[in-house]
Amino acid sequence: VQLQASGGGLVQPGGSLRLSCVASGINLDDFAMGWFREDPGKDREGVACISKSDGAIIYSKSATGRFTITRDKTKNTVYLQMNNLKPEDTAVYYCATEVATYCSGIGLDWGQGTLVTVSS
Repeated sequence: VQLQASGGGLVQPGGSLRLSCVASGINLDDFAMGWFREDPGKDREGVACISKSDGAIIYSKSATGRFTITRDKTKNTVYLQMNNLKPEDTAVYYCATEVATYCSGIGLDWGQGTLVTVSS
C-alpha cells in the first residue's frame, strides 16, 4: 500500500491549494479516507474525511466552510481543496486510509505528508 500526497507549498493568507493523494496497491473506493495535519507542538488533527459506506463527509471545525474533500474513482485519488487559507493552517498534511469504513478519525495506512505553509 502506498499513498502519495502532493500539492503543498507556500501560499499567502486567503489563498488556495489543492492537495492530492494518489493510491497504489489499494482501491481507495474500498476505504474511508481522511486528511490529517500535524504542526510541531500540536496534536495531529483530522481535518476532513469521506466514508466508504455512505459517502458521508466530516470536517473539523477549523476546516468547515473552507476545505472540501472529494474522491475521484477513475484516478484512485482523494483531493483536499483548501480555500481562504490562514496562517494557522500551516502544517504537514497527510492522507490516510481509515481503520473503519466510516470516519473514525483513526488512520491505518499513511502517506508521506506534504507541507503547507501559509504566510505573507
